[in-house]
Amino acid sequence: MTLSGLSIKNIGHNWLRTILTVVGTAIAILSFVLIRTTLSAWEAGVDNAAQDRLSTIHRVTFVMPLPKRYFDEFNGARGRIPGVKASTFMNWVGHKHPTRETEFFATMAVDSGTYFDVYPEMSVPPDQLANWKENRQGAIIGEALANQFGWKVGDDVTLTGTIYPGDWKYKIEGVYEATKKSVDRAQFLTHWDYLNDSLPEGRRDMIGWVASTVDDASRAADISAAIDAKFDDQDIQTRTMSEKAMTMEFLGGASAILSALDIVSLVILGIMMLILGNTIAMGVRERTHEYGVLLALGFRPKHIATFILGEGLFIGLLGGALGLLISYPIVEQGLGRWLEENMGAYFPYFSIPTSVSALALGMAVALAGLAALVPAYSASKLDVITALRRIG
Repeated sequence: MTLSGLSIKNIGHNWLRTILTVVGTAIAILSFVLIRTTLSAWEAGVDNAAQDRLSTIHRVTFVMPLPKRYFDEFNGARGRIPGVKASTFMNWVGHKHPTRETEFFATMAVDSGTYFDVYPEMSVPPDQLANWKENRQGAIIGEALANQFGWKVGDDVTLTGTIYPGDWKYKIEGVYEATKKSVDRAQFLTHWDYLNDSLPEGRRDMIGWVASTVDDASRAADISAAIDAKFDDQDIQTRTMSEKAMTMEFLGGASAILSALDIVSLVILGIMMLILGNTIAMGVRERTHEYGVLLALGFRPKHIATFILGEGLFIGLLGGALGLLISYPIVEQGLGRWLEENMGAYFPYFSIPTSVSALALGMAVALAGLAALVPAYSASKLDVITALRRIG
């Protein structure tokens, strides 16, 4: 029997307590993985934002519209703004499902002639794209949205307007697949012309924002300044920024919540370490007489400490492994799929990163080792007489 074997064998001294400790550790690891995956998914839009794409919005606020004529200034082929390769524009529409209004999804009216040139990471089959361009009431939806509502190509759909009241009728002409993690897979894309022509005269010819790709990402700041300079003498000024900056600004309001979640994840690990330390200390106290016998038989204090450290590390490994095992079906397949389908604008890609899995398992083992240090040190200082006198 090796020292490591004796350590593992000691775990069975009180099976009920060991099982409860492993389960408690697993729940802590599950919570840690859930929080860290949520933070990672929330930041995926920032981390994977296109480096060569700019967004131009109203200088005051994102929700205020721009005149549609501003878009004509972005035509790089005519030399209006040097460095701009292609541009498109869009409006946030804010439609809802008529019978499932609590389920959020992004609905946008876009320029059918340019949108997918600027957003090539949204892949649409050529025949579906062609059909959509020919049908003013056509819609292209994300694969997650199709799964969420059971929609398919050819379906007629009626949505309820919020920003633009009324019942809006569409026909699903295509389903796009996302080729980058930053893409919301639950968008509903419609024709801007159809929206514009349906509005009262006073609300027509306005757009939400302009998105542009540039020929050199390193010059994005200079090109942004040139774009805004175009409109400095207009009634409405603009503010242009990189897609990454715009995403960060959009998510900025939740920064305090994200910081709090980060702290909570560490607190959970701290609680886990205290639980492990208490369990190991109780086990050491119960087996003090056994350690006295081992010392009398010739085992050295370092051997006793090794038994206890090994026991702690093995419990941490079991709890961490069990926590990861239950995390994948609960966090990734269960909650993750629901978030992608219902909150794709915030969580376009919800999957447990390999780094989070490795960190969770490593922290479970490391903290278990730390929790075992004090009991191990105390046990190594026992003398034979004192240990043999102590019962339980």
